[in-house]
Amino acid sequence: MFHQNLLEQILDLPDAPLLIQEVSSKLNEERVRREIFYNEIDESMKVEFINGEIVVHSPVMKRHNQATGLLYKLLDTHCYKYKLGFVGFEKIMTVFTRNDYEPDIVFFGNEKAKDFKEVQTLFPVPDFVVEILSKSTAKNDRGVKFDDYETHKVAEYWIIDPDSEVIEQYLLNEKRYELNLKSSNGTIKSSVIKGFEIPIRAIFDEKLNFETLQDLLK
Repeated sequence: MFHQNLLEQILDLPDAPLLIQEVSSKLNEERVRREIFYNEIDESMKVEFINGEIVVHSPVMKRHNQATGLLYKLLDTHCYKYKLGFVGFEKIMTVFTRNDYEPDIVFFGNEKAKDFKEVQTLFPVPDFVVEILSKSTAKNDRGVKFDDYETHKVAEYWIIDPDSEVIEQYLLNEKRYELNLKSSNGTIKSSVIKGFEIPIRAIFDEKLNFETLQDLLK
């Protein structure tokens, strides 16, 4: 609805053709920068392409890394056990219409994952995304990424704050994200990853994570 209203506002302007031409020119320049970006990045870099700009990420704090690792361990074990698809983390470059992101954790169901190659470096829009907040990424995680994931129909999006140890679960409902859960306790159940349900504390507590992992392996 927002995009439709914006388009109508532009078309009402007398200089709409000139404005559209200018936007087209800017986007063409951006496409050139994006190609350069693809050619210059390598596996050692944690980097994204957002609205025409190259965003290089600094090293993460231990609590960020720990939350990522603990959740990835559980997700990957569950998905491997039940052959549900591919779980990636840290440097999986996902390609959207305009931008390229490397979310902290991604999941692709079998429909997408069956065509992946061992040497693949660029991946399609995921079915499920997790972002672990940090001071430098929170604005994008809650802003442009949130909007992009929603627009491109990422069915489930988890935002995790490792400082307050709170998780937010957003589910896509009629093209819009709805907050399904925000908590630091209890359990969380994925809508996309069949059968995946864990204690929220297992994302932050190593001992509970190990116990949960043992349960998953039974």
